[in-house]
Parts: sequence; C-alpha cells; structure tokens
Amino acid sequence: MSFAVSDAVSEALHTALNGLTMRQNVTANNIANVDTPNFRASSIDFETSLREAIDSGQVTDNTMPSIDVATTPTDTPVGANNNNVDLRKEEVAMIQTQYQYQVLGQAISNHYQLMQSAAAM
Repeated sequence: MSFAVSDAVSEALHTALNGLTMRQNVTANNIANVDTPNFRASSIDFETSLREAIDSGQVTDNTMPSIDVATTPTDTPVGANNNNVDLRKEEVAMIQTQYQYQVLGQAISNHYQLMQSAAAM
C-alpha cells in the first residue's frame, strides 16, 4: 500500500535530511581539496535555523519555512600551502553526518509506519 503524508514532523525530518546532504557535499569538497593551495575549508549549519523554525511553530503541515543554511569558513589553522583542511577533522565530520543521516532515515521510516498504523485503525 502506498502511503504519502506530509505533516509538520515529516517536513522537519526531510528538511534535516536535506541539510545533512548539503553538509556531506561541503565535507566531501573539503576533503577533495586537501592539497589545493590557498583553499579554505567550510562548514554548514542548518540546525540553528531549523530549531528556531520548530520552536516558533513555523513548521506546519505541508509547509516548511525557508531554512537558512550558513556556510562558514572553518577556523582550522592554515598549513604550509596556505590550506586549512584538517583531513582527520573532515573524516570525523563525514562519519558523524553519515550516522545522523541513518538515524533520521530510520526516524522517517518509523514516523510513516506510525502514520500507517493510525490510519488503519
């Protein structure tokens, strides 16, 4: 049975997944440029904006406000080639983001199963 629902929880979870996807892309770009002279690593913050939207009640059924995604240069010290990518830090960020994505994916699956169960009653 196909079941499609869009409620505030679903909207918030999907927005978080999109934010994690953006973070994964930025981290991958940082890693790809580990040896590029003068490259400055960046980081992504979407959680602050998402948290504010949820706390203020802006997240509603079928409506997710525009979430600000802040991409900022990291404050990692600059190396000999004027590059500040810390490969160990980026690898940890990549693994952490993968785990967060898996947890959110499971949360979405559980949420839809709950919605299906409620609809079947």
